[in-house]
Amino acid sequence: MKAIISVMLKNGVLDPQGEAVKSALGSLGFNGVNGARQGKLIELNLADGTDPAHVDEMCKKLLVNEVIESYTVEIH
Repeated sequence: MKAIISVMLKNGVLDPQGEAVKSALGSLGFNGVNGARQGKLIELNLADGTDPAHVDEMCKKLLVNEVIESYTVEIH
């Protein structure tokens, strides 16, 4: 079983990495990019029978800073 966790900064939180990506793309001639946000993707390989609710606990305790980040979890 696999868990895919997508983590992004919440709206309103400054994203200097996203701004750097936007600027670099413009410098390379890719006009039309009005904004960029950068996040992270975490892929966990879980043992069969692992309770999916444990993944949410993992996010809250270690993987995500809920003050400034939001996340989604997909179980495959």
